[in-house]
Amino acid sequence: MQTNVSTGPASIELVALTKDFGGANPAVDAIDLRIAGGSYCCLLGPSGCGKSTTLRMIAGHESVTAGDVLLAGRNVTQLPAAARGTAMMFQSFALFPHLSALENVAFSLKMKGMAKPERLEQARQLLDRVAMGHLAERKPDELSGGQQQRVALARALITQPKALLLDEPLSALDPFLRGQMRAELRHWHQELGLTFIHVTHSQEEAMALADVMVVMNQGRIEQVGSPREVYNRPASEFVARFMGGHNVIDIGGAKVAVRNDHLRLDEAQPQVAPLAARVTDIEYQGSYVMLGLSARDAAGEQQLAAMLPESDYAQRPNALGDTVQLSWVPERAHPLPA
Repeated sequence: MQTNVSTGPASIELVALTKDFGGANPAVDAIDLRIAGGSYCCLLGPSGCGKSTTLRMIAGHESVTAGDVLLAGRNVTQLPAAARGTAMMFQSFALFPHLSALENVAFSLKMKGMAKPERLEQARQLLDRVAMGHLAERKPDELSGGQQQRVALARALITQPKALLLDEPLSALDPFLRGQMRAELRHWHQELGLTFIHVTHSQEEAMALADVMVVMNQGRIEQVGSPREVYNRPASEFVARFMGGHNVIDIGGAKVAVRNDHLRLDEAQPQVAPLAARVTDIEYQGSYVMLGLSARDAAGEQQLAAMLPESDYAQRPNALGDTVQLSWVPERAHPLPA
């Protein structure tokens, strides 16, 4: 018997969604967001920004103070987690240590009262689908981190969700395995066709995975857009600084974001008035060299960075303490709102 994973991807809409734990400010402050069905959406931001709380309210694991959660046009705000059509993959994978991989995957069907032969057959099909069928009888502590994640994915899929919710699923893995699992998540998203909502604090992870990024700060949404849009056209100074790779420079009362790799040093005929800076750090990173710089703009002393191709730097190397002149092509400076 073939196991259907889903009846199709679902759009998710948050309407004035709020969570107030009784502190000075709400953890999530009346956010509005629409995620198209079949998207890979990453909720991104620093610790305490509200991203995990938002995910838990979508999943039904956290009560809503105000506002609504809509799944495929249906208001699920007051429904229990099991009745929403979503499935959650937790940071720790949350596998039962005393159960085999097969029994872990089949567990939710056991709770629904499905007969043992049928639930184990469905679980075996899903373990085969995530290339874990040959390890079906192993306990979680006999599996690697990547293997445990595949079991957790199969366990989530057995509920036939319309949306898969992932709470920092790669943070417990080592850097090499994290890169491998990013590729696997992209593969599963394309194959399954589900809506993925993935919480992470890693800019690199969000850039690599997302169709749409939602950058959050202090319980509110700062910017929604594709990774390319968010990186190249940050909507605020916070986004420019948080995403990294940008310098925020005040040019006479107006702030602009200039990417590290768009800063030029000692240009013969600069297109903008050059900014004097002192070299404070030199970091060789293989194909490029990153210079730390201290400069004074209209707002005062600023710490900036310039990324130079290794071949260019080798022709005109710098030393700590050198004074350089910074400039950039005006079209590559993105104006930031006041």
